[in-house]
Amino acid sequence: METQAVILTAPGALSLDTVGIVAPAADDLVVEIKYSGISTGTEKLFWTGEMPPFPGMGYPLIPGYEAAGEVVEAGPDSGFRVGEHVFVPGANCYEGAFGLFGAAAQRVVTKASRVTRIDRGLGAGGALLALAATARHAMAGPNKAVPDLIIGHGVLGRLLARLTIASGAPAPTVWEVNPIRMAGASGYEVLTPETDPRRDYKSVYDASGRGDLLNDWIGRIAKGGEIVLAGFYTAPLQFAFPPAFMKEARFRISSEWAADDMIATKALAEDGTLELADLITHEQPAAAAPTAYQTAFTDPACLKMILNWGTA
Repeated sequence: METQAVILTAPGALSLDTVGIVAPAADDLVVEIKYSGISTGTEKLFWTGEMPPFPGMGYPLIPGYEAAGEVVEAGPDSGFRVGEHVFVPGANCYEGAFGLFGAAAQRVVTKASRVTRIDRGLGAGGALLALAATARHAMAGPNKAVPDLIIGHGVLGRLLARLTIASGAPAPTVWEVNPIRMAGASGYEVLTPETDPRRDYKSVYDASGRGDLLNDWIGRIAKGGEIVLAGFYTAPLQFAFPPAFMKEARFRISSEWAADDMIATKALAEDGTLELADLITHEQPAAAAPTAYQTAFTDPACLKMILNWGTA
């Protein structure tokens, strides 16, 4: 079996090419991908070559962990049926290429246990479920507080704000420094840091990945306040100890989503509580992958780029 896939052969060297895929086992699914999203966080780091050593990393690699498609083959032990629509968080099914995370392909083979059934009506928005579940993972669970300040009004920042409001909590404030990204808020306010006088935030969530601004955020929290690092940081994080000491600051790192996060965000998306499709600002055919990735990584007006595999 073969498939068309996005392949990074080296930092900055990206193309659409044909690659072999392994035969499915009894508990596997073969999924025809309809839409895959481009991550401007981790995938950009692979593209620029800035990603620190990561398990399973190497070139050539097939990126992507945001995909939605249709089951075209279902193994007898999979529990799925042909024709079901699913979210795919990636696949490691390729011959001669690393599957990190492996969802940017026209066809994938994956364990049925890894995918999630979704409503076909979500369309391209179904590919954003991983990012929504990641946002939910940062907020939900024991000893976690929802944000009252979010740093960054990209896709993750908007999802954090929407999930906060959906939870019934007070609307958070969002900081954004790029005028292009300040629009699009619904039910919450977007400010630049210099126009925000508050110094008493209890829970600050960073969705920008700007670890160099940690001292600025410490100056904005109340005593005992928490800073949640929800981005991905390649450089060592540093902060001045005395201000953090005076505030008795707390720090928390949030990682990737878990199964319960996917279940919860899927339900919110399918009942219309959490809108995903309007976060997609750009869509390109898979054949235009090199240009699409360039746009996703360099154009601040591009919140989320989707590759459409229907014409691949």
